[in-house]
Amino acid sequence: MKILSAHPIEARVRERIMDELSAIEARHEVKILFACESGSRGWGFASPDSDYDVRFIYVHSLDWYLNIEKQRDVIEVPISDELDICGWELRKALGLLGKSNPTLFEWLDSPVIYRQEDWLCDELQALKAGYFSAKKARWHYLSMAKNNFREYLQAESVRLKKYFYVLRPLLATQWIDSRADMPPMRFADLAQAMLADQSALAEEINQLLAVKMSAGEAEYGVRFPRIHAFIEQTLAQEVAETSAPRPLAQLTSLDHLLYKAVLADAA
Repeated sequence: MKILSAHPIEARVRERIMDELSAIEARHEVKILFACESGSRGWGFASPDSDYDVRFIYVHSLDWYLNIEKQRDVIEVPISDELDICGWELRKALGLLGKSNPTLFEWLDSPVIYRQEDWLCDELQALKAGYFSAKKARWHYLSMAKNNFREYLQAESVRLKKYFYVLRPLLATQWIDSRADMPPMRFADLAQAMLADQSALAEEINQLLAVKMSAGEAEYGVRFPRIHAFIEQTLAQEVAETSAPRPLAQLTSLDHLLYKAVLADAA
């Protein structure tokens, strides 16, 4: 069964996002190398009133990297009525890639891109497999699933969006267990792959998606029985962890990429 999916980015909002990215560059004297949509619009199950979660990677001028004192390596824009914009400095982002940070892997797999330096993204895509740790990613997603289930899905009436904050990481954990690879960002791709032989569950997930995509973010409703049973059953199974993590690639390639990007901006 085909799982419902949509990545609604209104033209007026895209234009506003592009203007805001340019304003950030001018205000902070940086160059944005990559910007994408994260969150529910990137995952493919946004509500009509979902925020636009814009995430970006930026680089400073050469002088910033020659300063002895540690400086702030995050840019955060106050959340507006619909925009949530945050970015990481390139050295920070590459350091997190070297530590197999699942959030950064998701950014690089986003189906909605606002800005990108093609050469940088090509190199990041070529390098990222060498830094992926199945054990770290599995712990990240399984912890997310357990925490959200415990915090939000215990009552008879639940906030419906929270089902996806348990389902998606739980399916991601299963993907990692079966493939030892980073799961896809799009929920539809993940669900179709992992639930190919569970048509009744997939059908109920589509029913939930239809509600989520038409209702507000704060919508509550009664439990979805098959989904709830699947979550409880899967969490109770305590799936064995993946084998010991394989050694990650050396950081030399990331050092070289940082050097290249900083000098390119200085040229």
